[in-house]
Amino acid sequence: LYAGERTLRFFRSSLNTVHLLKVGIYPGNVLTLQMSKPPQFRYKSGQYMFVQCPAVSPFEWHPFSITSAPGDDFLSIHIRKLGDWTQKLHRVFGQVCEDSEPGTSGLLRADEATQKSLPKLLIDGPYGAPAQDYHKYDVLLLVGLGIGATPFISILKDLLNNLVKEEEEHEKTADLYPIPDLNIDASPRKKKPLRTTNAYFYWVTREQGSFDWFKGVMNEVAELDQRGVIEMHNYLTSVYEEGDARSALITMVAALNHAKNGVDIVSGTKVRTHFAKPNWKKVLSKIGSKHANARIGVFYCGAPILAKELKVLCNEYNQRGATKFEFHKEHF
Repeated sequence: LYAGERTLRFFRSSLNTVHLLKVGIYPGNVLTLQMSKPPQFRYKSGQYMFVQCPAVSPFEWHPFSITSAPGDDFLSIHIRKLGDWTQKLHRVFGQVCEDSEPGTSGLLRADEATQKSLPKLLIDGPYGAPAQDYHKYDVLLLVGLGIGATPFISILKDLLNNLVKEEEEHEKTADLYPIPDLNIDASPRKKKPLRTTNAYFYWVTREQGSFDWFKGVMNEVAELDQRGVIEMHNYLTSVYEEGDARSALITMVAALNHAKNGVDIVSGTKVRTHFAKPNWKKVLSKIGSKHANARIGVFYCGAPILAKELKVLCNEYNQRGATKFEFHKEHF
């Protein structure tokens, strides 16, 4: 069985030839790889793929969440240094990133000249994961701890891409048919609207530098989500405990700066940073009250201890009324 799986993976990877486009090394020992997307590689947000780097090991394959959106013309993954294989991978790519310009987080764009010197990558996938069924829910609660945010970045991108498309189609229709009652039958057939009306993303991390990983996505959501469908919350837990006077002072300073300049002083994005850990009971209560009778998908990726707490809270709220929280834990 193992030999058959290896043979099948080798065959599948030979069909999905990729070329590296960008390589980046960010704070917190996170390596991001952006590569070309093979024409036949079709995936859903929330799915993952296996990656092999022959320069590190010709036999080892490791799974990583896809952080690009299906509508993007590239594939991307974010890899944190957590074991022997990832340490070697970081070292191999660190050698090609060390000469990048200061202030670019080790970002290297792979033009034709640099592509030849970059290590080769093989991919196999995509593979299914719980988060890929996000579109079945009216409301989403996405919770990621540290690098556990990766499965949900693709979902946020996909939601945003679809929202932008809907707005563009709406504007085109309005331009073609400015008078509501005129030529109704001649108007183009509209796409079925998205079932998901709201998404709440909670990212909890101990390291301030982590916010660099997805800074571009957070700013895009803040700028392009005109309807306020996506609500993002960053939590930094390594400053002070909740209720500490110093934490309250930092919160006040950050709030004033955000109100004045529109930029968070901690993350460097347009998304506000909170300090200490979220009160999950209040989070679920607020979402449940706001979306009465809705079917809410709760997706979590991170340490098992919080998974247990969230699952218990979901079950408690499900016994109270018509609003249903359905909990899903990503493999981490």
